[in-house]
Amino acid sequence: MICCPKRREVRARFPSLSPMLVLFWVGLNSLSCAFFESTTAILWTDRPEFALYAEYFNSSQERYKIETRYYASPAQRLTETTESPDIVVGNWLKSVSTRNLFRPLNSFFSQDRISKTAFYSRLLDSGNIENKQYLFPVAFNIPAIVCAGANSSLLSNPFTITFEELKALGTRYNMEQNGIYSRMGFSPAWNDEFLFVAATLFNVSFREADPLAWDPEALDQAITYLRNWTRESNTSIQAEDEFVFKYCYDPPAKLAASGRILFTYMNSADFFTLPQESRVNLDFRWIAEQDTIPLFEKTVYYGIYKKGKAKKAATAFTQWFFQAETQQMLLEISRNQGIHETLFGISSGFSALRTVTEQIFPQFYPSLLGHTPPDGFLFPPHILPQHWNTLKEQVILPYLLDRIRQTGETVPRPLERRVNEWYRINNFSPSPQRAF
Repeated sequence: MICCPKRREVRARFPSLSPMLVLFWVGLNSLSCAFFESTTAILWTDRPEFALYAEYFNSSQERYKIETRYYASPAQRLTETTESPDIVVGNWLKSVSTRNLFRPLNSFFSQDRISKTAFYSRLLDSGNIENKQYLFPVAFNIPAIVCAGANSSLLSNPFTITFEELKALGTRYNMEQNGIYSRMGFSPAWNDEFLFVAATLFNVSFREADPLAWDPEALDQAITYLRNWTRESNTSIQAEDEFVFKYCYDPPAKLAASGRILFTYMNSADFFTLPQESRVNLDFRWIAEQDTIPLFEKTVYYGIYKKGKAKKAATAFTQWFFQAETQQMLLEISRNQGIHETLFGISSGFSALRTVTEQIFPQFYPSLLGHTPPDGFLFPPHILPQHWNTLKEQVILPYLLDRIRQTGETVPRPLERRVNEWYRINNFSPSPQRAF
C-alpha cells in the first residue's frame, strides 16, 4: 500500500514548493492511496468459527474479502510482532498492552451503520474509553444451575436462583444415614468455576494491576461462606468426597437427570451444547445475587487495528456482521450444518446484540423462551491481565479449592505469594494499573 503523506510532511521534505503544489501533491497521493488500498482484510482471531463467518461474507458480495488467521492469543501476538491485521476478534483485548492499538468505532454509530442501542449496554460500555468506542462486544456466556426438569417445580423463580435458595434446596434434598450420603443436593466444591463465580458475586473484583489486584476482605468472606455451606449442608468436605467417590461416575448433567444429585453447575455454552436427548430432560436457572448475573471473563470482543491496510474492507465486514439479519442467517447455517451441536449461538455464546439474543435465539433454542438474560442484570468482568486465562487455571482456581478444602491448622500459601511466584517463574512482565 502506498503511504499517503500529510501536508506538513510534504513541506518538510520539499520546502521550496508553493502551497498550491503542496495541496496538489497531497491530494494526488491521497487519491492513489484510495485507489490502491487493499480490498482484502486480514482478521486475527482465537475463535475458529470466524473463518466460517468470513466465508459467508466473502460469498455474499464480490467487492471485499476477509482472510482469517487463527492464533491462540491474538492479544499477545499484537504485542510481539510487527505484522498488521485489519480486524482482531477474541478474548483479553481490553488489557493495557492491547486496547490502545485499535481505532475508535464511533463512526459506525454516527453514520447509522450500526445501532448503538442494539447492544447490551454494559457490554458496550466495557469497550469504551473516554467516550471513544474502541471495541464492540461479540458474544458472552453466563453461569447456570441445572436440575432435572421434574425438579424445577421446587424453584421459586422461573429465571434466576440465589446462593441461599441453592443451599436450602440442596440441604433438604439430601438423604443421609449415619453420616453416609446416598443422595446429595449440591456442593460448592464440585466445580472450581462455581467457586470463582461465588468470589465474583462477593465482589472480590479480580482486576489488572501490577500484576493483579483484588479485595482480600471480600475474598475471605466468600471463602468463609462457602466453607460454612459445606459444613451446614453436607457435614464436611470428607463426606462430600465419599459421596463423589461412591456415586459420581456419570457426567454431572446425567447425575442431575437421574436424581442422584439435585443441582449441577454449568455455563451457558456447555449447557446448550449438551446432546438434545439429554437437555430435553433438564431445566436451568441463571445464578444471580442482588439482580446481578456475572459474565464469564472470556467475553469475545471485536476491534479494528489502527495500522490496518484495508480499512474499507474491515468497515464493510464490521457493518455486515453486527446486523441482526446477518446473525440470524449464521444461526440458520449453524443449525442446518449441524454446527450448533458443538458450537453455541454466535461465537460460542449469546450474541451481544440484544435483539438477536432476546428474539432470535429462542427460535433456535426453545428452552430460552422466558429465560433470556435481561440487560440490567448482566455484569461484565473487570479488565484483566493479558495472561489471565492461564493465571486463573494455574493459580486462582487451585487457591480457591485449597481454601475450601482446608482442614486443621494447615494454612494454604497466600494468594499474593502464588501470583508473584507464577509471574516470576513464567517470566511475564506485569502490566501497569490503569482504568478503562
